[in-house]
Amino acid sequence: MALFKKRKYITVSDNVISSESNDEKTEQLPVIPDGMWVKCPKCGKIIYQEDLNENFKVCSSCHAHMRLSAKERIKMIIDEGTFQELYPNMKSVNPLEFSGYDEKLIKEQEKTGLNDAVVTGIGKINGNDTVIAVMDSNFMMASMGSVVGEKITGAVETATNNRLPIIIFTASGGARMQEGMFSLMQMAKTSSAIAKHNEEGLLYITVLTDPTTGGVTASFAMLGDIILAEPHALVGFAGRRVIEQTIKQKLPEEFQSAEFLLKHGFIDKIVERSKLKEVLGKLLAV
Repeated sequence: MALFKKRKYITVSDNVISSESNDEKTEQLPVIPDGMWVKCPKCGKIIYQEDLNENFKVCSSCHAHMRLSAKERIKMIIDEGTFQELYPNMKSVNPLEFSGYDEKLIKEQEKTGLNDAVVTGIGKINGNDTVIAVMDSNFMMASMGSVVGEKITGAVETATNNRLPIIIFTASGGARMQEGMFSLMQMAKTSSAIAKHNEEGLLYITVLTDPTTGGVTASFAMLGDIILAEPHALVGFAGRRVIEQTIKQKLPEEFQSAEFLLKHGFIDKIVERSKLKEVLGKLLAV
């Protein structure tokens, strides 16, 4: 009996299974196009892409709300054919000459088809005019740099000048470190524009989506007259581990979730994605 037996192995190449043994027959595998199936990041269920899209990218098994791009969000919320984008050509520069930042911006622009991490514009929701700003976490985790702050400020000022409500869908990892103080200045700039909008007695609604953290949470995200959130969205300022290490206490499991914030009075309502347009339309009509 041989001490070491020769092992057979199977390799996958060009959708064909082949074996080292001459006795085994090759078998043609079915060709499955890329992107046809999606794995839920929460429960692991494999979902047919078309079914997921029809369900607003909400898992039918565990009800997880997967992240949407800004374009997908606008298509879902704004009445067809009514959206007019504001500041579409505005792009970030590298004020601090941060190493690799220019290359990073180009890569993100090519990947997402966006110039930066927010899309702003004017449109209608169930026939009601509104200004809208939608942050996109696919672009550098929607970190807030000069362009993000400027576009949101401009959108708020457009709403104020035209006496329109504004809705901001937040999603961000916080300030954009590559822009340093220029990034942090956006917290004050956006908040100041919102204060002037409020002085005119105009409506400001924020919709917190996963994740909304850092300087965005500490500024315009929590200044809405009405604050809505999607189910299970992560909302907070500092990270869980940072807070636990600072206060030397263990935080509740649901800490920094939309449900936790609703329970403690930080937000007004959690709205299912499928009902979001209807709820926003009713608020604007009122």
